[in-house]
Amino acid sequence: QVQLVESGGGLVQAGGSLTLSCQASGRVSNISSMAWYRQVPGKSRPRELVTDISSGGYARYVESVKGRFTISRDNKKNMVYLRMNSLKPEDTGIYYCNAVQLSIGAPKIDYWGQGTQVTVSS
Repeated sequence: QVQLVESGGGLVQAGGSLTLSCQASGRVSNISSMAWYRQVPGKSRPRELVTDISSGGYARYVESVKGRFTISRDNKKNMVYLRMNSLKPEDTGIYYCNAVQLSIGAPKIDYWGQGTQVTVSS
């Protein structure tokens, strides 16, 4: 089992910045990629992938956050971070940390944190 705990959400004005952190604990040795997802409460849209990063540091971003968000990872500390700059009201949502565990001969397992609220006011 892997446990994920997010922190760093809050209320910020448009144009401001926030940094989210996610601490992984438990059986972390087989974690491959880590990611940040976003979900807007009350909307019918599913949780969307914002960005992910491989164990080797290769990062991908959804188009709407490119150039504004940066994901980073500290494998020694089992941490993943999301630096969010130039925030927009449409960035508002609950941000979830995700970790994918891969083990030989076993199915892929997704782990999720409890989520942290990010609210961007206009």
